[in-house]
Amino acid sequence: MTEDIDETDRRILAELQRDGTLSIEQLSQRVNLSRNACWRRVKRLEDDGVITGRVALVDAEKLGLGLSVFIIVRTASHDPDWLRHFREAVGLLPEITGVYRMSGDLDYLLRARVADVKGYDRLYQRLIAKVPLADVSASFVMEEIRDTTVVPVEIR
Repeated sequence: MTEDIDETDRRILAELQRDGTLSIEQLSQRVNLSRNACWRRVKRLEDDGVITGRVALVDAEKLGLGLSVFIIVRTASHDPDWLRHFREAVGLLPEITGVYRMSGDLDYLLRARVADVKGYDRLYQRLIAKVPLADVSASFVMEEIRDTTVVPVEIR
């Protein structure tokens, strides 16, 4: 797939990552393409699954969700039924914004947004009620130095 993405596609992707609200007219001017050519490229990138969606980025603190937490999960079970149940459980908890199956000595890493430590405890209680876990620990983010949704698209 990456061989089908040329420099112009990468410029389109970079611009859309900076501002997903750009009209095709604005985008075509920024990447120096005709409106129709630009639209066709964006459509192809969407159809190919390179562009997976467009969202508004929200300031979590302004919504009262000022605490970021990384939750480390270890499980005693690694069978498919447990994994299915775990996926369903974390999918039902809107505070959990990322779930990653990991290599090494931990099994899963979860990213969550909550109001405060009490909010984390409520999330923790709901999580352990939904699925059996061997060990759960959390690290609270003291300072967000860098947090981005931008995927690097430069030409290598």
